[in-house]
Amino acid sequence: RDSHSPPPSVSRRARSAAPRSTMPSPHRGPAIVVALATLAAAFVPSTVRIGGPHPVAQNRVGVRRLMSAETETETKDAAFGASHTSFYTTAEKKESYDSLETVLAAKCPDEKLRTCITEMLDACADITKALRSALVTVEGSSNTFGDVQLTVDVIADELMWQTCKDSAVVFQGASEEEPEIKDCNPDGQFVICWDPLDGSSIVDNNWAVGTMIGVWDKSTGLIGATGRDQKTSIVALYGPRTTVLVALDDGVYEFTYGAEGQEADWICSREQIAISPDCKIFAPANMRAAQDLPGYKDLLDHYMENRYTLRYSGGLVPDVYQQFTKQQGVFSNPTSAASPAKLRLAFEAAPFGLLVEKAGGSTSDGVTGGSVLDVVINAVDQRTALCIGSSNEVDRFNEMICMIE
Repeated sequence: RDSHSPPPSVSRRARSAAPRSTMPSPHRGPAIVVALATLAAAFVPSTVRIGGPHPVAQNRVGVRRLMSAETETETKDAAFGASHTSFYTTAEKKESYDSLETVLAAKCPDEKLRTCITEMLDACADITKALRSALVTVEGSSNTFGDVQLTVDVIADELMWQTCKDSAVVFQGASEEEPEIKDCNPDGQFVICWDPLDGSSIVDNNWAVGTMIGVWDKSTGLIGATGRDQKTSIVALYGPRTTVLVALDDGVYEFTYGAEGQEADWICSREQIAISPDCKIFAPANMRAAQDLPGYKDLLDHYMENRYTLRYSGGLVPDVYQQFTKQQGVFSNPTSAASPAKLRLAFEAAPFGLLVEKAGGSTSDGVTGGSVLDVVINAVDQRTALCIGSSNEVDRFNEMICMIE
């Protein structure tokens, strides 16, 4: 058999093509042996047989063509179905990669902002190293929301604070672990908000977690501003590799830390990422709300009935980040009276919202159907519902949850 072709299916057509024995039934034993040997010969390439191809081998092409024609429609229909549930990268290896410094020099004209981005990525590199060595244990303290803090939470937060306090360009900072705005450098330019380590409930499983950072100019500050006022936003994903998304003037860029064979610490692994308006990947959060919101239950039924692929880990960073690597997807987190909002507007929704909309996707505040980037930040720890991702799926969410026509 050709090593690149599948074994022929022993269908009725194939069996009918094989010579039939005409011997009386008491002597069928030898005939069956001959028939089996003949059929087995069909698995040997005809080019190595003496005397030309066997009738069964001649029929193989016809059988394959028939099977191909019969399954062509089925294959197309199943392209995103249960038998094709994985979406693999299309990124091809390059001869060389631009460094972070090269990309920022070309795509970020604001020198202070370039410094800020570089410093934030350096902090993400330090968090990467800490995660590789620190044990995941209870710290013995809790944040202002009453969540038990883990050692890695505290380490990541301390690294972020140290970076901001040492920076010449950071004016003020605020951490999700302690949501109050604190002064850093009186001569600084930017107000930085961050979630130091999103995914505390899954980090002990050694699953992917991340850091989210929003950057506002001190002219707008944070309170009274919107997500659309951000100068940039940064999201780091810590998994087998550390990768970071950065919003720049002309789109979203991904940088990879410590890539083998590369001189620079950070290299640009993806540029001007685009999120498709359609998708077949869904990440449904807060599914308890489906008990209170009939529209959410109907939306989940739509995903299942239309064979969408479920990719949900319970960590906001990996669940939304996949939209940039797969270039499609939708994350939904509606709220109800019994299942109130948990996502923080300034620390989570706004940074990711800027990245997704710059990549061509859409966002929804889950209530009015408007962009989450247009919601005014009235409190540091303000919560919000959220739908984010491929634009047509966000529209579907708005129609079914927010009742927007």
